[in-house]
Amino acid sequence: MNNRITLIALISLSLALPAFAQQSSTAPAGDQTAAQAAPAASSDQTAATVGASGKQPLQAETHEGFWGKVNPFARKKYVQRQTDPIRDRVNELDELTAANSKMIKDVDSRAQQGIQLASSKADAADQHATDAASKAQLAQQTATQANTRLTNVEQVVGNIDQYKAGAQTEIRFRPGQTVLSENAKTALDQMATPLKSQRGYIIEVQGFSSGKGQAAIATSQKMADSVVRYLVLNHEIPVYRIFVVGMGNAPVQTASADDAKAKRNSGGRVEVSLMKNDLEQLASTDQAAK
Repeated sequence: MNNRITLIALISLSLALPAFAQQSSTAPAGDQTAAQAAPAASSDQTAATVGASGKQPLQAETHEGFWGKVNPFARKKYVQRQTDPIRDRVNELDELTAANSKMIKDVDSRAQQGIQLASSKADAADQHATDAASKAQLAQQTATQANTRLTNVEQVVGNIDQYKAGAQTEIRFRPGQTVLSENAKTALDQMATPLKSQRGYIIEVQGFSSGKGQAAIATSQKMADSVVRYLVLNHEIPVYRIFVVGMGNAPVQTASADDAKAKRNSGGRVEVSLMKNDLEQLASTDQAAK
């Protein structure tokens, strides 16, 4: 009976030894693989947990000691040694925050300055464009005025020898006399007084006398000369503006349309006619333009 028990024990031991040896050989290989994978995972975790300061986060102390997590008999130096890294890291974060805030303010300030400068340049460009438009409009108005004046001048020059009849008066003389009466002087004053401030005019003086031949022509010339003399001496009318002719007893056209024939003068008289061209109108236009 004892021999049988001993045999069973030997057989069981022989069967258990190979299994134990197999477990011992496989365990180190698994531990080696885990040990190789651990540094790689640790490096990845370290790279992923780097903070804004460029340093790794603080690691909590895993050694609890005899008293557990909190030592009731810890000294001041021990506590300071534990809190100094935290305080330093907080200070670094405060400095980084302040530096970032300053950079943001600087960027914002430069952006605002750039916007203001661009706005100022845009306003200046608008002002220049407005000034240029005003100058162009003024130049256009000046060109239009110059063109209008040139047209008027061309028209005046083209009609410089074209005179239009203005005021007319008739001076009567008694037979055989060539002296102006008071009524004649008054009539000449009314015609000549406004001419002192005018230009572009001529005065046509025609003398008519009764009689025949050269005697009538000489008498009519004397009467016309007396009118011219009065205008030159009393009203300072330039001589070159007066045209004188003694017509004698030449036929005179009547104003009546029914009388087709010209009648001859029956007494001494002088016809004074004021003739004007467009120079006076041009002068008035220039004064209005100024």
